[in-house]
Amino acid sequence: MTEQVRACRPCQPQDIDRRAAARRRFLCMDGHRKEALETGRTRLLVAGVVFAFVFAVIGLRILDLAALSGAPSHVAARHPDGAPHAAQRADIVDRNGNILATTLPVPSLYANPREVAHPKDAAERLSRVLPDVSPGELAARLSSDRAFIWLKRGLSPRQQYRVNRLGIPGLYFREEERRFYPQGDLTAHVVGFTDIDNKGLAGIEQSFDEVLAGQHRSLRLSLDLRVQHILTEELSKAMAEFRAIGAAGVVMDARTGELVAMASLPSFNPANPGAADSEARFNRATLGLYEMGSVFKIFTTASVLESGAVRIGDRFDVSKPIRAARFTIRDYKPKDGKLTVPEIFMYSSNIGTVHMAMEAGTEVQQNTLAALGLTTPASVELPEVGTPMLPSPWREINTMTISYGHGLAVNPVQLTSAVAATVNGGVLHQPTLLTRDEAEAEASGKRVFSASTSGRMRQLMRLTVEYGTGGKADAEGYLVGGKTGTADKLRGGRYARDARIASFVGAFPMDDPRYVVFAMVDEPKGHKGTFGFATGGWVAAPVVREVISRAGPLLGVEPRDNVVVPEKEEHPLLVKVGAVKKDVRVAAR
Repeated sequence: MTEQVRACRPCQPQDIDRRAAARRRFLCMDGHRKEALETGRTRLLVAGVVFAFVFAVIGLRILDLAALSGAPSHVAARHPDGAPHAAQRADIVDRNGNILATTLPVPSLYANPREVAHPKDAAERLSRVLPDVSPGELAARLSSDRAFIWLKRGLSPRQQYRVNRLGIPGLYFREEERRFYPQGDLTAHVVGFTDIDNKGLAGIEQSFDEVLAGQHRSLRLSLDLRVQHILTEELSKAMAEFRAIGAAGVVMDARTGELVAMASLPSFNPANPGAADSEARFNRATLGLYEMGSVFKIFTTASVLESGAVRIGDRFDVSKPIRAARFTIRDYKPKDGKLTVPEIFMYSSNIGTVHMAMEAGTEVQQNTLAALGLTTPASVELPEVGTPMLPSPWREINTMTISYGHGLAVNPVQLTSAVAATVNGGVLHQPTLLTRDEAEAEASGKRVFSASTSGRMRQLMRLTVEYGTGGKADAEGYLVGGKTGTADKLRGGRYARDARIASFVGAFPMDDPRYVVFAMVDEPKGHKGTFGFATGGWVAAPVVREVISRAGPLLGVEPRDNVVVPEKEEHPLLVKVGAVKKDVRVAAR
């Protein structure tokens, strides 16, 4: 009890003073501590903001140097080549969306020579990485007093890595855009190429330069890459077999005028056109002009039938050569007596064709060839298009020789387009490398022949493949019709017997033509397997057969048994021909 009383005794004044002082000291210390903490927080916040700002500036600068400009702004301002590039050039694709040309980023190497301490040493080291640039040329560039100079544009990733490892001060990279062609030489003459600054210099790249540079949507062509491969491969085989100097081919949609495939051989790599010679860069399909020989008999026969000057059953004497001025017109394989129009066409008689052309006259020939687009440049969307070579003046002898394909030179695309108009019902559709549907084609088509004349020509062309000079073009499962052509080439103003153009043009299926296929081989040489012959029937007809056999299913044309006209619908064209013991029946639409 005494202890409790003692513990609870009232505080003395001195005790109260001591406690108040301690409390004041504690509060003072706590205030200083809080103030110090607030000061620290403020300083940390300021430091964080400063560091964040500095890192943001550094990051933006790195991004600018590495991804956007690749060169200091003062260099870009002084050197136009260092200015930011325009938007990426649009892709070029085939009708199925396969890429024919595209743009990809590539590193390019430039230097500020003022920052290169030892130009000669740097040039020696760089030349080991860039062997296509000489040490002397590099040393001269690095010794320049300019602040910007290109050393090598369009490096590979490996070259960029090796240059980086050299660690030479004053060298920099800049990301540029470079045009790439995934299909290589397969579509080179159609697609064309660009220069190092992506400006179109040939082909579609040149024709649509502004369109490709100003849009992001792909430019879709009418080409079918699968058919392009088949056509090119078969032409290449023929070139090798017959030791030819070149070849060309076309596959065209007869209903729309679309070019499904177009090949010219030899070809070149569009990514490096400077390495190719002029022969390889020359587009034989559109720029090359050739006297096509007997394939022109298609147009002569159609024109005389359309004019009414000659009827299908008329006969003409082919037993004697025709002499006009200093020229003598003969047949490759002479026949005796008189031949009907189908026989003249099937046997490819020059003499009979001349007689028919003269019955109709020069004006009919000129008007027909003009209507078929064979006297003016083709309208196809390429800059490389040749202008037909016409006789001037157009005399009677010219009418004679042109009737069987001599004396007038055109390009393969023109010829194919004219044949399409002859077999598709008589309507000409201008050839195009852009996609075009049938409604557009129908609206822009121009009638050249009547439907009945077109039907007659389909029959004659089928007759030629079944029983005439075009037998080697007969593709199993397809109703193929066509015409052979063999023409000696002009050299020094005279026709050379040892240099010729062998060609064949075919269409299928002949009861309702959908596609026209043309193949031409330049200066083929016969061999033992062809008994020394190098004519259109031996050289080019097999190419067309193989293209049709391989491409037909891809184009949606089903193989089927060849059909004949039912007996109750037989056409007056049924004739006896040569050693054939039965009536010739051909399909009619």
